[in-house]
Amino acid sequence: MPDHAEYWEARYQEAQTGWDLNGPTPALQAAAEAFPKDARILIPGCGLGWDGEALHRRGYTEVYLSDWAPSAKTQFLERVPDFSPDRFITGDFFSWAADEAVHGQFDCILECTFYCAIPPVMRVNYARAMERLLRPGGQLLGLLFTFPLTEQGPPFGGSVEEYQARFSAPFQLDQLGPNPLSIASRAEKEVFFCATLQPS
Repeated sequence: MPDHAEYWEARYQEAQTGWDLNGPTPALQAAAEAFPKDARILIPGCGLGWDGEALHRRGYTEVYLSDWAPSAKTQFLERVPDFSPDRFITGDFFSWAADEAVHGQFDCILECTFYCAIPPVMRVNYARAMERLLRPGGQLLGLLFTFPLTEQGPPFGGSVEEYQARFSAPFQLDQLGPNPLSIASRAEKEVFFCATLQPS
């Protein structure tokens, strides 16, 4: 099951990374423009870190990355040697997110192919982790797949109705719908969303 580092490390070792775009995600890069260059931005399940690299090169100074697989970090740092290694976290994201030291530390979390990659039973854990990691008023935003949810994955699908329920209180769902910057192969299979964490 895709809920541990060994699974994802094996995918990288076997070059089974069909999700990889070999470059940044246009919709995420455009969304990041709403944040100042010193905003603390987290990209969980970042894979080879193309979006993190693009933001770093554009002058964003507080970019943090996370992926299950150590190989993803190794390959990223070979491309971006001036990126601080301690800002690329590997291993179990949910164990890391449970640490109170990182709660409320992020202004923005960018979602792209992480939510769809974890087993659907873990999605409630995902929402709780994002709630803990964001500061009040912080935003979770990005892309979510809308092809039918099955137990065959990753990627696992989802629906607008699921996302409306998942990212309601304590979030406010500000946006959910098609994005003109979706890449062509995914344009009919995903929606862009933005959810703001409400003060408690």
